[in-house]
Amino acid sequence: MSNQNYKELWEEALTSLKADFSKDDLEEFNTWFKLEYESDEKNVIKVTSPSAFMKNQNVNRGYVELMKKKLSQLTGNQDFKIDIDIAESKNIPQENFEDEKESSKNSQIKKIDSQKSQDEFELPPHPELNPNFSFDSFVPGENNDYAYKAAIAAAKSPGKLYSPILFYGGVGLGKTHLMESIGNYIYKATNGKAKICKITSEEFLNEYTSSLAKKDMEKFKKKYRNLNVFLLDDIHFMQGKDRLQEECFHTFNALQEKNAQIVFTCDRPISELKAVEDRLKTRFSSGISIDLKPPHYENRIAIIKRKLELQNKKLSDETIDYIAQNVKTNVRDLEAAVKKAISFSELMNKELNLEILQELFKDSINEITKTNATAETILNVVSTIENVAISDIKGVGRGKKLVETRHIAMYMFRELLDYSYPDIGREFGGKDHTTILSAYNKLKDRIEQDPDFAARVENIKRAIQESK
Repeated sequence: MSNQNYKELWEEALTSLKADFSKDDLEEFNTWFKLEYESDEKNVIKVTSPSAFMKNQNVNRGYVELMKKKLSQLTGNQDFKIDIDIAESKNIPQENFEDEKESSKNSQIKKIDSQKSQDEFELPPHPELNPNFSFDSFVPGENNDYAYKAAIAAAKSPGKLYSPILFYGGVGLGKTHLMESIGNYIYKATNGKAKICKITSEEFLNEYTSSLAKKDMEKFKKKYRNLNVFLLDDIHFMQGKDRLQEECFHTFNALQEKNAQIVFTCDRPISELKAVEDRLKTRFSSGISIDLKPPHYENRIAIIKRKLELQNKKLSDETIDYIAQNVKTNVRDLEAAVKKAISFSELMNKELNLEILQELFKDSINEITKTNATAETILNVVSTIENVAISDIKGVGRGKKLVETRHIAMYMFRELLDYSYPDIGREFGGKDHTTILSAYNKLKDRIEQDPDFAARVENIKRAIQESK
């Protein structure tokens, strides 16, 4: 650490740099600039990037050089070097999860040097985890950044900071990707010694039923109640299955007592699960619950480019923009569209242009973008449910109920129509885009912190989507 401590300088430079961007370019900057101050030495500022991909984007887009220049300007032309580390690849010692025989003989927890272990030999993939699901292959954006950072924190300190974690949301939004990334990280960091199980709720039920039939429940309990990491997918499958809920409840309690890392995924908030015991709902929601949303345009661009990079493939900027503009549902649909574009281009040996793209995706794009959400629908539904006139929602009134309803409507424009902040501002009486951004962020924070309010907003959203 230098005597200067450049943290305040870094933050001042970042604020100044943001001010240099135009309104249209600032959102792109916020999407890609993911460098966080960590420490410094003389004329060297050390920062972290969430992944190698994001690091490369900051370098390739010139943001690192711009930051260097801004730092130099603020200090009187002093030259600075920015040293970028990758957050999820840092060598953090993890507990050595011993087998039962070793544990009974020696209760002292040993430490391992995970980086050295990985250099000496290559671990085979974990049999229950997809090796392609890692933090480096996950593209964070404003729709999932909280979930991404929480997953990394849990992986670095399993069972200590965030356990259980519940990731919920629609299909193809990255819930399973993040869950298995946690598992893969811990698996490698512990040199394969952690007892990790990833299983769907349906598979858990089938194994439980089979154990009952074979009168082999002790083996089943021993397997699941002595894990270090338990990754349970699709807990909504448990609705109405009392015996399965009973076993899951006891498994959960046993794992919590031994400080295991527990991760669940669900297609909806816990409050919306039907025919699930209250005590199990309490266990599911006893940690942190994080909603994953469909990616916005800027994040969709980043996802497409990352998928192309991983496959060592190329598509024109026009093609990437066309897919990002039209496929707004989830990551899975984006991947399918990218594959279709690549295969057509390679098999037909043709460069894709707008005419070809429109013909190629005329059926699939119409299907996956089909929605009842329009600006008019959103305003009508919000007005009806909240009992506030549309003219007041779009007006300037400042009553608490009115402002809250207006913010919900703005949030729906962003979430369901993918409107930019300036576009939303124009819809609501010409408000400045910074006002819209502030309202959107405040509403997101309240949704994350207030389950009742989150359920209220989700009900409005569903009513808009189902509106005829």
